Amino acid sequence: MQLPEPKTLPYKTLLADIEKGLIKIPQFQRDYVWSKANAAKLIDSILKGYPIGTFITWKTKEQLRVVKDLGGVELPPVPDGDFAEYVLDGQQRMTSLFCALKGVKIQRGNKIDDFSEIFVDLQATEHEQIVVTDVSELDDGTYIRLTDLINAGLTVLAGFDIKYHKALDEYKEILKSYNFSLIEVKDTPLDVATEIFTRINVGGKALTLFEIMVAKTFDASVSFDLSENFDALIERLREVGYDTISDATVLQTVALVIGKECKRQNILQIDKERFIKEWPKVVTAIEGAVDYFRNYYRVEVSRLLPYNSLLAPFAYFFYHHPDKPVGDQQKYLEDFLWRVSLGGRYSSAVEGKLAQDVKRMDLILTGKIPSYDWVIDTTADFIRENGWFNTSRSYIKALLCIMAHHQPKSFIDGSIVRISNDWLKQANSRNYHHYFPRAYLRKMGLGDDKSNHIANITIVDDFLNKREIKAKAPSDYMQRFKGKNPNLREDMATHLIELDGWGIWDDDYSAFLQKRCERFSEEIKKRLILREKDIDGHQQVNLEDVDELAIEED
Repeated sequence: MQLPEPKTLPYKTLLADIEKGLIKIPQFQRDYVWSKANAAKLIDSILKGYPIGTFITWKTKEQLRVVKDLGGVELPPVPDGDFAEYVLDGQQRMTSLFCALKGVKIQRGNKIDDFSEIFVDLQATEHEQIVVTDVSELDDGTYIRLTDLINAGLTVLAGFDIKYHKALDEYKEILKSYNFSLIEVKDTPLDVATEIFTRINVGGKALTLFEIMVAKTFDASVSFDLSENFDALIERLREVGYDTISDATVLQTVALVIGKECKRQNILQIDKERFIKEWPKVVTAIEGAVDYFRNYYRVEVSRLLPYNSLLAPFAYFFYHHPDKPVGDQQKYLEDFLWRVSLGGRYSSAVEGKLAQDVKRMDLILTGKIPSYDWVIDTTADFIRENGWFNTSRSYIKALLCIMAHHQPKSFIDGSIVRISNDWLKQANSRNYHHYFPRAYLRKMGLGDDKSNHIANITIVDDFLNKREIKAKAPSDYMQRFKGKNPNLREDMATHLIELDGWGIWDDDYSAFLQKRCERFSEEIKKRLILREKDIDGHQQVNLEDVDELAIEED
């Protein structure tokens, strides 16, 4: 990397380079927000000979996604094979200069800022504001439009009173001869250039990895724009309730497919052409994974997923195996899903663990069962001790997924409860019903630390919570539903609840909690291939009889 090189650019060269497409604003810069008044003050500083700060640019032949126009003026692309200078610091000042000196109009919502309405007050002293935007109190002939000052010939200038000719000449000469200070960063990789940008803008928001990759992978020649492609993917996923998948997860998936590693440096090092080539296949794999989550596991919406990151290893599987898995593959994938979810695997060091887990996916792809070095406790006692309800916990989300798989039905009429992302994001949502209502248990002397337990939660429609249950005892409100719904026993089974022998009619909360934990325990065991090291395991696999790969953990 060469040391940054200071240089100066005269006014004409600066504007000409912008208009030729040689100086560009990268898309990761924020929108142009300076007002016309701010631009006027900047020009005023130039006319008074004040420094206006140094621009910092990154000179490279790398093509980035850029702001396509500057202040509403459409600019050409960088000429083929030529260097571009991407502005890392000074975007607001440079855009203001361009807009003011070219007199452009900028649409901001319903308002248009006309930068041609910036004027030079010929009567102002050096201690007053020379460049202004309001001339309502100035006499005609005592001010000139900034664009006229720059572009007008002698005839226009001669039309002013002779006493202003000296000022007109001086101001025009200052603008045309002003040298703008610029520091040029050369021969620097993108991640270093964006780090420079981040450090310069310490008071602003740091660039995300996705913003950097949007800039890096942009290719006008093949009409590839990662930002637009990602938005299109999310719009399609929104139709099936999976629109909360993050851009980070999508980038991790691309990196895992290409190189089986997905740390930041791995993603930044992906070749642009390879990224663009793999994108359609990765999108298809992601959509295949989503389809599998929804239809086989019945995880209907993305907020139910214990981890967003689960999509990455499953998409990796579907990238290499486009058909739906059957037989042992199906069992091994299910075992993987629940071990990751119940074991809290992606709660930390996600990138490293994803790299380990694609090795497990490689085994599953070849029909082999992976090994795991963490234990799953399937006992009812463990669920009871660790089931405090918090929807940010993967363990709780896993149990909610098990509930959702049974397609819970309304207590009132047996209609299926439709789950949506909108209410799942709220832990206090009315769609999470405490079967023994908290208000009822408070009257019984039990605090929320006892009542707010996953085994006391059912997924219901909003109507049920608001109008029918409130603080009633289970024996009371269930008796009412029993009279209205002839299929109540079958419908309650979809909530993993039995009406008899569970303490419901006696309002025995402890008995109910224990029975529901036992039911959850049974459901977990159905989904795992139990190993000897799993607690309360049975139907263990003899690991000596299967072809495995020991996977080292960090």
